[in-house]
Amino acid sequence: MKDEFLNSKLQQRREQNAFRTLRLPEDKTDLCSNDYLGVVRNGLLEGMPSNDLRGGAGDLRGGGGEKDLRDGGEVYHHGSGGSRLLAGNYPLIEETERQLALFHEAPAGLIFNSGYDANLGLLSCVPQRGDTVLYDYLSHASIRDGIRLSFAQSHSFLHNDTPDLEKKLRAAATPNIFVVTESVFSMDGDQAPLREIAGLCEKYGAQLIVDEAHATGVLGERGEGGVQAADLQDRCFARVHTFGKAVGCHGAVVLGSELLRDTLINFSRAFIYTTALPETSVLAIRNAYRLFPGMDGERWRLQQLITRFREASLPFQRLDSLTPIQVVIVPGNDAVKQLAARLQEQRLDVRPILYPTVPKGGERLRIVLHSFNTEEEVDRLVGCLREDGAKNKPAQ
Repeated sequence: MKDEFLNSKLQQRREQNAFRTLRLPEDKTDLCSNDYLGVVRNGLLEGMPSNDLRGGAGDLRGGGGEKDLRDGGEVYHHGSGGSRLLAGNYPLIEETERQLALFHEAPAGLIFNSGYDANLGLLSCVPQRGDTVLYDYLSHASIRDGIRLSFAQSHSFLHNDTPDLEKKLRAAATPNIFVVTESVFSMDGDQAPLREIAGLCEKYGAQLIVDEAHATGVLGERGEGGVQAADLQDRCFARVHTFGKAVGCHGAVVLGSELLRDTLINFSRAFIYTTALPETSVLAIRNAYRLFPGMDGERWRLQQLITRFREASLPFQRLDSLTPIQVVIVPGNDAVKQLAARLQEQRLDVRPILYPTVPKGGERLRIVLHSFNTEEEVDRLVGCLREDGAKNKPAQ
């Protein structure tokens, strides 16, 4: 067969017990999705009146079999017709960008098709040859891939380690230095020391870039994210807010100056050479930003469940996290997959995170709590982990 050459790398994954497959959702307790506030699970966007920026009122729902979104006779299309620089630009997307920038207290914003595209597009285009990018060692793959596509030199600093960051800032002798981190880390659930990092960036003349993917909707009084919660919005060069997690839809926005927006429009290949998000997607983003800032009850409920799980004793090593992402370390791909399978048998949808996604020895259960989970579900999870730990005696 012509594709037989592909099998060697796949076989290596099988031998590591790290072979990935897709699975369909089942009727189990959701302890793995990023739908932190239940926007998707509870269909909150589908039930909202659209009240579009161009006037009129209606429902955010499909009509008949064609599934167009209609508002006072206006149809919102499922396709945009091209890239933003050709046929794919339209009033709703530009107005939504202005609204997002206003909410996040930034001069300007530019919508990308996903959080991956936003990080790729920003970091591959802004740092130039002769510049330096310093990034947290546990930064998301999209950050690493964007940096790899740039012509800048790059170095990681130890996770959330400000002394190590300062050492590398002191050694960086280039015209422009960029420091990249996440406000909430997707695989560890911990938060970056943003105030300390911002202070170091100012001390050494570096530009701070923060990925807010897992903080948007969750951190801050209105879910505005970690940067605004720490009152650092005027001290960041760029922020990336994604919409596929607590916000409950799809896409992302890069926030920064008007100069940054113009630079992305002119040089970001991930923006220039892709079909724009359609009106239906942007309408969902706009409605989500009308919805989640007022979900104080859901954020309070989520914090109660986080505290309940954190305070429960478990016979496993855990990472310290105050966010919905709770981590139980189970070293070894075999061991963590077996434990996840036993939890699945108990109708608890917890997924294992395997090497090489995380370092060898750091394989884990990534447990995600949501505002729609119940205390009984959390207690059942804790009970299953305790029982399994007693039977199988995991390493401490």
